[in-house]
Amino acid sequence: MAQAQEATGRELTMSRAMVEAIAAEMEASDDVFVMGEDVADYGGIFDSTDGLLEEFSRDRVMDVPISETSFIGAAVGAAQAGMRPIAELMFVDFFGVCMDQIYNQMAKNTYMSGGAVNVPMVLMTAVGGTYNDAAQHSQTLYGTFAHLPGMKVVVPSTAYDAKGLMHAAIRDDDPVVYLFHKRLMGIGWMPAPEGPKTPVPEDDYTVEFGDADLKREGDDVTIVTLGLHVHRALAAAEELAEEGIDAEVVDLRTLVPLDTDTVEASVQKTGRLVVVDEDYRSFGVSGEIIAQATECALNELEGVRRVTTPDVPIPYARPLEREVNPGVDDIAEAVRDVQG
Repeated sequence: MAQAQEATGRELTMSRAMVEAIAAEMEASDDVFVMGEDVADYGGIFDSTDGLLEEFSRDRVMDVPISETSFIGAAVGAAQAGMRPIAELMFVDFFGVCMDQIYNQMAKNTYMSGGAVNVPMVLMTAVGGTYNDAAQHSQTLYGTFAHLPGMKVVVPSTAYDAKGLMHAAIRDDDPVVYLFHKRLMGIGWMPAPEGPKTPVPEDDYTVEFGDADLKREGDDVTIVTLGLHVHRALAAAEELAEEGIDAEVVDLRTLVPLDTDTVEASVQKTGRLVVVDEDYRSFGVSGEIIAQATECALNELEGVRRVTTPDVPIPYARPLEREVNPGVDDIAEAVRDVQG
């Protein structure tokens, strides 16, 4: 289960928590550096590297040309040579440009070399929609990386987790895909929901991979989710509580490794499971969580539902995008349905 958050008088946005962790690791080791499109002068288009250039100079915070294959490949080579690069892929949708470098090099080279080299790098990228950027800049796709062996996959939902997971990712000797939701970053032009801005200790700490967080306890139904939809699930749970339905909310936090024990324990207690996922419905995270639950707690399961983005390109028009992106009402309706 989750670490107890240390008492602290300050709160950070998720973007500031991420930057604080990166800066601390860069201060601790000259091997840590950042590279990507608009990560230096601009500070990352979602503030993911804001302020690092002023502190660490262009030798360690590097803007790169629009050539994802080249700079992801360069990061893989640097990692194999003993450095710890953080390479930002501006949007997860762009992974198709450089998938060979990600899956056939970053993820496989430790295995292909017989363990002669490690690839201790972080591939950081933005996921999610809800701000009308259409089909090529609004996908979630964390299930794609989780499906392909060789990479650890993390998805923070709060500032506390964002900092702890970033420290853990940079220190890990394996490649880590660190996926942050744009809507949670706390930037002025894209307001975040209540919840991702949290108390964050000033000291360094890690959040263990494979350790889901029980965000809300309940006895009637388990809601399993991650990223933005942790906050939508919590809002739905509060609404349902007024109707006498007590929902438990599990934030997975990491997909690889996956905390099946927490999901299993919750499902065995409640007997009902709703999986909420902004990724596409078919062949994804929602189906995997349900499969894991049925394998370990089939006798206890009385009902299962999933709430996902349908298998369509993400629309540009705001009403259509809202229609396909799972909302609080969609989650609440699924819980009522599984309650029978």
